[in-house]
Amino acid sequence: MDKITIEGVLLTPLKQIHHPKGDVFHGMKKSDAGFSGFGEAYFSTIHHDDTKPWKKHFRMTLNFVVPMGQIRFVIYDDRQGCASYGTFFDVTLGVDNYQRITIPPNVWVAFSGVGKDYNLLLNLADLEHDPQEVERKESIDDIQYQW
Repeated sequence: MDKITIEGVLLTPLKQIHHPKGDVFHGMKKSDAGFSGFGEAYFSTIHHDDTKPWKKHFRMTLNFVVPMGQIRFVIYDDRQGCASYGTFFDVTLGVDNYQRITIPPNVWVAFSGVGKDYNLLLNLADLEHDPQEVERKESIDDIQYQW
């Protein structure tokens, strides 16, 4: 398991059940650590070598799962007074590292497509999307990190 350096971030190993007629990839159960209610679930894709810039939710908890491809997530903590203030956490998730990453509110996240084919992300969020509760950076360079 990857060493988590950001307070409140969880990595949860997930089951993959292989079957000759089609595989099952677990996502989340309400009894799982990191489950804080259900607001919405959505899928997103990201192309190989593309990066989606930084965003931070003020109230929403994100639960990202990558059932296809590989996606690299970088998380940055700028919460004043937090033990992990100023810390980055970098992890690549996908079929070969099949885990769910839980990202608490008020933590920045950006991600890039690593897989050469189709990179699919599932977010199991505890709130419905509200454009008033998110802050976005225009550029990946707005927070300095060596990608």
